[in-house]
Amino acid sequence: MNGFLTPAETAESYAAAGAAKTTRNAGQLFVLAVLAGALIAFGSAATNTAVYGVEQTWTARTICSLLFPFGLGMVILTGAELFTGNVLITISLLDRRCTLAGLARNWVVVYLGNLAGSLLVAAGCALFGQMNYGDGALAVYTMKVATGKCALPFANAFVLGILCNVLVTLAVLLAFSGRDNISRLMGAYFPVCFFVLCGFEHSIANMYYIGAGLLAKTVPRYAELAVESGLDLSALTVSGFLVGNLLPVTLGNIVGGAAVGWLFWYCNLRKKS
Repeated sequence: MNGFLTPAETAESYAAAGAAKTTRNAGQLFVLAVLAGALIAFGSAATNTAVYGVEQTWTARTICSLLFPFGLGMVILTGAELFTGNVLITISLLDRRCTLAGLARNWVVVYLGNLAGSLLVAAGCALFGQMNYGDGALAVYTMKVATGKCALPFANAFVLGILCNVLVTLAVLLAFSGRDNISRLMGAYFPVCFFVLCGFEHSIANMYYIGAGLLAKTVPRYAELAVESGLDLSALTVSGFLVGNLLPVTLGNIVGGAAVGWLFWYCNLRKKS
């Protein structure tokens, strides 16, 4: 037996799976979305912890790119619901397997669940001592990463969001094409590795990165250390989080993922429709 589905078989399989996602019980959908948000947050926390003391950007990026993909791998193997991957439900919509209302319902519920899961992990790390590594150097690094993301120009965040979700949705489809867990993990690994290495913007990961920075800022000792290090935290605000970063990155993630969904539908399912 071939170890992988063909692109046409993958598109067909996802069209059916995506349609099923739009009719899933809202309570189950939300809980699975919380799980996905937490799993991506764990990957994000791990990358910050691994590189907070690394000075060379290329070394830090490489380490992060090797670690972070396991977060998506856990999402795939547990059946959790991740917003950026679910942008591929556009395949089901284009193939008339689901309604626009069903797609929108899924996206809203999953996005909010991902936010809740990400912030729960962020709160656990920022408020209960996980960021004490290096006498608080991890906390300062976390705030530095968050501040940089909040300061991105809208256009930059939007385009980097597009590029990110082109790779993430390809990772989901490659994972979907595998017939066993090892194949699925390897299919997802390299596209995610590339997006992290390149510094593209992922809305759900940013829910942790920026959320953790905002929460660390509320801890007096961490805030003092940031000031002592010369870090300007003026851009690290709730508005910078929601409007300055999440809004453009989320829109970019939708555009990039929907483009991949359209491409797979057009090349593999359009004639059947």
